[in-house]
Amino acid sequence: MPKKPKFREPVPDADSPEWTRDMFRRAKRIDELPENVQAALKRKGRGPQKAPTKKLVSIRLSPDVLEAVRATGNGWQVRIDETLRAQFVQEHSSTSTKKTRRKVA
Repeated sequence: MPKKPKFREPVPDADSPEWTRDMFRRAKRIDELPENVQAALKRKGRGPQKAPTKKLVSIRLSPDVLEAVRATGNGWQVRIDETLRAQFVQEHSSTSTKKTRRKVA
């Protein structure tokens, strides 16, 4: 598994200068701000998905399988989904519609 890159401190620039002691002294907590400003700054969450087509599940995979898939890079979860859809779902979708319930005597 590839190692994560080490975190680098951002370099201060004109758009994001390093804070001075005076700036920290003048800073206010969010609950000290007016109500309308608090409402604008509070996080509202991610919001609803435009097309909620996937479900979150937990699955246990063999270590070698997981390592091999992750080694393919970003998007490995999407590739697992595409592989399962292309191979498993297509092979079993025609048989699942033909299943009939056995009558119990």
